[in-house]
Order: sequence, then C-alpha cells, then structure tokens
Amino acid sequence: MLNYRAKSVAANIRSKRIELNYTQEYLAAKLNISQNAYSKIELGYTKITVERLFQIADILETNIIELLNIEKAEAA
Repeated sequence: MLNYRAKSVAANIRSKRIELNYTQEYLAAKLNISQNAYSKIELGYTKITVERLFQIADILETNIIELLNIEKAEAA
C-alpha cells in the first residue's frame, strides 16, 4: 500500500509538471540534481523527503496537498 501511495505522489508530480509544460531537465536544474535523479522521483523509484516535496511543490506552483492527493492520481 505504501508503494502505491508513493507511485501516486510521483504520478501527481509528473502530471503537474506536464500541465505546466516544464521539462524534467528544468525541474532537475531548479532542484540542483541530475535529470536522471529527477526522473527516478517521477517514476517513484526514489524516496523523497518532506523538504524535497515542498521544493517540488514550490517549483510547480502548487501545494503539497495536491501532490499527495491519491484520488487525483487514480483519475489520471
């Protein structure tokens, strides 16, 4: 169940990034990580900290609640 939730958060991050027409490279640069490391976040392979989640939410101009919304990921 926890893995499913992590994948849902990752899907929400990806969905919001695409909605804003941002590239993975852009977010990676803003986070000071490689594009490969960022890709692993979107795929749900990398566990992220709350601090990192706040950083991603800020860059994506959204709030953490939207990124944590599992129902939203299911609808996508």
